Amino acid sequence: MLQLYNRPTSTCSQKVRLCLAEKSLEFVDLRVDNKTNQNLTPEYLKLNPNGVVPTLVHNGDVIVDSSVICEYLDETFPGASLSPADTVGRARMRAWMRFAEEVPTMAIRVPSFHMIIAQRFKGMDEETFRRREADVRPLRKHFYRRMGPHGFSNDDVAAALDELNLTLSRMESMLASGPWLLGTQFTLADILVIPTLDRMQDLGLATMWQGRYAHVTAWWDRVRERLSYCKTYGPGSRLSEAAKSVRPLEIPLPC
Repeated sequence: MLQLYNRPTSTCSQKVRLCLAEKSLEFVDLRVDNKTNQNLTPEYLKLNPNGVVPTLVHNGDVIVDSSVICEYLDETFPGASLSPADTVGRARMRAWMRFAEEVPTMAIRVPSFHMIIAQRFKGMDEETFRRREADVRPLRKHFYRRMGPHGFSNDDVAAALDELNLTLSRMESMLASGPWLLGTQFTLADILVIPTLDRMQDLGLATMWQGRYAHVTAWWDRVRERLSYCKTYGPGSRLSEAAKSVRPLEIPLPC
């Protein structure tokens, strides 16, 4: 039995949900409420000491980290393979997966929190914010501290947008040789960046690739036609749906 502790609006949870859908795997959908810090309860921390989602439990074995979970699912279960058959192809895929985790996955959190999530803390003083929201987090304490109750600085937002633009530029080059990032096969390399682009679109940042990166634009059209995308991005899967307001960016987008 597969159990997935996740949150529909979490980009890391969405990676795993995309993978599950691509593999046609049924799972017990266990929602973790971040607004009440359910991910920081002793019960959850026993499963995932990082205090983040997603967490996969397969027949009692606990697997954490979204990229690791995706590779685990692809290696463990039959069906369409999401990894190249040859060692060179798998090495290229894993190199991209490392880049995806270190650059766009980290970068998209900054505008996401700045434009939407920080609104929850409006009016909270710095000391209270640190005590209640930042310092209780095992893994992302310093990320929350850097944001504070008022959102990120313009320099932090600009740096994140620059890294997202770098991601799009690299994707454009990779997609010149095939419909998918590694050529003719849809792989985990594609899955790992789908949530980033969906979040960018949700935040009104799709103009960063529209009219600028033709291969990325065509790739995004193909992605949205896949059944796994439709299954993953249903009602309640986007931050803007429940947001009371979306803070506009005060800096120009990269050009």
